[in-house]
Amino acid sequence: QVQLVESGGGLVQAGDSLTLSCAASGRTFSHYNMGWFRQARGKEREFVAAINLNSGITSHSDSVKGRFTISKDNAKNTVYLQMSSLKPEDTAVYFCAAALENIRVGAEYWGQGTQVTVSS
Repeated sequence: QVQLVESGGGLVQAGDSLTLSCAASGRTFSHYNMGWFRQARGKEREFVAAINLNSGITSHSDSVKGRFTISKDNAKNTVYLQMSSLKPEDTAVYFCAAALENIRVGAEYWGQGTQVTVSS
């Protein structure tokens, strides 16, 4: 059974940092793209960042570029999202996802989400 399990969410103040983790299990993900999406209340889900577990190539949305960094630990089948200079508008449920192809188009697997709340 494939599982993506996120952790690390919480309540922080504006300007703080937070790191999210996504642990993948149940199959080999070495050639997958894994990424993070977020969905704020009343808004559509949006792409945040992605990384190819084979090449290490990353991409980040313009809204988080320079503040968020996605990274991986292949030995642990884990992907991280390091978030710094957090803003209230970063408040959302953050989801981990995995896709063989373009993760922005569609993902085969999703985690259950972890809440990040940034107070002003």
